[in-house]
Amino acid sequence: MVCVGKMEERDVFSWNVLIGGYAKNGFLDEALELYGRMLWLGGVGVRPDVYTFPCVLRACGGLSDWEWGREIHAHVVISACEAFGNERLGRAVHGYVAKMEYGADESVSNSLIQMYSSIGRWGEAEEVFVRIESKDVVSWTSMISGYSNNGLAQKAVETYKVMELEGVMPDEITIASVLSACASLGFLDLGIKLHELAKRTGLIGQMMISLNPNDVTLVSVLSACARIGALMCGKEIHAHVLRSGLVFDGFLPNAILDMYVRCGRMEPARNQFKTQKQDAASWNILLTGHAQRGQGAPAMELFNRMIKSGVRPDEITFIALLCACSRSGMVTEGLQYFRSMETEFSVAPNLKHHACVVDLLGRAGKLEDAYEVIEKMPMTPDPAIWGALLNACRIHRRVELGELAARHIFGMDNRSVGYYILLCNLYSDCGKWDEVAKLRKTMGEMGLTIDPGCSWVEVKGKVHAFLSGDSSHPQITEISAILQGFYEKMKPTGHSDPDRSFRNEVEASKADVFCGHSERLAVAFALINTSPGMPIWVTKNLYMCESCHNTIKFVSKVVRREISVRDTEHFHHFKDGSCSCGDEGYWGPS
Repeated sequence: MVCVGKMEERDVFSWNVLIGGYAKNGFLDEALELYGRMLWLGGVGVRPDVYTFPCVLRACGGLSDWEWGREIHAHVVISACEAFGNERLGRAVHGYVAKMEYGADESVSNSLIQMYSSIGRWGEAEEVFVRIESKDVVSWTSMISGYSNNGLAQKAVETYKVMELEGVMPDEITIASVLSACASLGFLDLGIKLHELAKRTGLIGQMMISLNPNDVTLVSVLSACARIGALMCGKEIHAHVLRSGLVFDGFLPNAILDMYVRCGRMEPARNQFKTQKQDAASWNILLTGHAQRGQGAPAMELFNRMIKSGVRPDEITFIALLCACSRSGMVTEGLQYFRSMETEFSVAPNLKHHACVVDLLGRAGKLEDAYEVIEKMPMTPDPAIWGALLNACRIHRRVELGELAARHIFGMDNRSVGYYILLCNLYSDCGKWDEVAKLRKTMGEMGLTIDPGCSWVEVKGKVHAFLSGDSSHPQITEISAILQGFYEKMKPTGHSDPDRSFRNEVEASKADVFCGHSERLAVAFALINTSPGMPIWVTKNLYMCESCHNTIKFVSKVVRREISVRDTEHFHHFKDGSCSCGDEGYWGPS
């Protein structure tokens, strides 16, 4: 029972203060009970105003089930609650709002959108949204955040784009919600744009304040920062969490750990790992970081520490471990781990583990053994397993077996561009240019397109994007000059001009499409705008070609800098003229 105190005269303002106080502090049942008393206490009641309904509607949306006010009779809200539950209560409040002629008020409409969104009633939320004549930023954000928080990322992004066209300026909550959607969809371009907008308008600080350290949105924003390489934004979020003094648990520590690993900062990742709960997920994130870098020995050492600490490995652990062994050429060790999964750790191998074994054997040139693994699998192989064999055939130029793998792949999946790229690579490496032309024609007829090359590099806290062939950057003259200088220096060492290193026009055209060479622009820009000796970190959306790979290896040796490039599949760490991928993780002839 809620005590309403000893005030003799209670006006709408005093009721609103009390209802709002209960609602904001999580006493949702009590807030709704007070609303009923406000309407009917003393037989006269107090007429609510536009400040009453947002609090009541928030309470409706926050409750999954409640029973209140059976003694309050005759009011439609109460009867609807008793008959149908919280969804109908929301409808009743909405109807009462309309009768009271408060429906046109933006604050009430926005609260209705939030209430309907919180209980998954998208149709009703959209109806309210459409009826708002003058939509403010809260109206748009209510719809966007509702979509984003409930897994409808595509709708969130589409709504934001319409909001942009309407000329409505987003606030910090809008940006956080759309960044969350971008992270789940992999929309890096829009993620970068939003990050830069937040920095430029000063909303980045407000966004930090508005995010709860235990909020799932915060985890998604960290994921977006990791995907676009926006490490400074991620660091600001991390610092905000530490300053908040709130509980630092749930998914958030691992999200921060994952951000550091994805951005290639293994040392900060290890420091973060030491300060948090070390569960299987956190061990797996570090293991995956070593796997991406082809660091088999450190991965094995980390796995041994994990076992000694008493944490049981799971399916993801062995995927990372097998991948690390594969990219390090550690065949014997990888096969031992595969055999021990079920016998020692009771982890049944799944399709991904078998794909790792096929990749492990295939990269080492044991193609017949890899094919035998596929034939003897206890489950039906999927496109990823045949894709691992196709990639091995590309590396070792085995056309017939590669074509066999491709037939199996396209029988199950003929829409994934990556497999066509692998087959194109195999044909081009073996000089089968007629087959390359046929495959490219088939792709065109099927409407399969490849996104234009784009690379991102973070310099002084700002993310800079470079599109393939784009000459509009204000420093393009300096960038082109520094690249041309490297090309000239490469000639005496036996390297030809990277722009002329392809065997013919067909191969050059393929490299333009499948690589785009945008990472060269990003690296050159970073060299111009950062201090000597500073590491350079680049992210790109396509594969890295052999020409770009050789160029950046040369650059890393000449300027004595560590340069990291994360492409669509591999993590390349260049240092002193060599790459962590062992010259196997790029597109083009091996």
